[in-house]
Amino acid sequence: MRISKVVDLSLVINAHTQTYPGDPEARFLVHSTIERDGFNLLSVSMGSQTGTHVDAPYHFDESAPKIDELPLDRFVGRGVIVDARGLGARGVITWEHVEPVADQLEPGVIVLLHTGWSEHYGTAQYFENPYLDATACRRMIELGVRTFGIDAINIDETPDETHPGVGFPVHHLIADVAGVISENLTNLAAIDFARPLVSLLPIAFEAADGAPVRAVALEFEA
Repeated sequence: MRISKVVDLSLVINAHTQTYPGDPEARFLVHSTIERDGFNLLSVSMGSQTGTHVDAPYHFDESAPKIDELPLDRFVGRGVIVDARGLGARGVITWEHVEPVADQLEPGVIVLLHTGWSEHYGTAQYFENPYLDATACRRMIELGVRTFGIDAINIDETPDETHPGVGFPVHHLIADVAGVISENLTNLAAIDFARPLVSLLPIAFEAADGAPVRAVALEFEA
């Protein structure tokens, strides 16, 4: 068995990385150079949920596991793609979108919500993201799903001055079962093969609410 294809699902992090409103911006400063010090080294400052990242349950529940306390199998599994493209701004991903792949949902899979919204990354429209309906989330949890990803900044509705939101229900539902959420995924359309192995392994930040990941989908050849 060998890996025949690797699809990068991650945003590049730099000084222009779009962050959730109010989160710290990414800053890269040159700390050492080859000319001066004999080696290159960056000083990096950013939020725990900068770029493509995963949320630990602790993000919304003080008593729930932190990122370094979760079993690593939460971050690696067979990907099941839910096609939710074409919804438009603040469209709701319902069970109707999930139903075509419902027979694939079981413990250990990673559900990838493909909205196509990553094409708006870097614009104000990125914050008008489609989001997952709480009822659909609950049904997937009942089928054993514990890891969810979306190619948008938020799996819930992103509130603003004219959209107050309803309290991040999907984040709470997934936290209640010690599940994991990955946000700011991109390039999901490039997964053009069946049964991808998805890796969302995070940096092992101690006692953190989340961490950046280099998300990938792998195709294997027998």
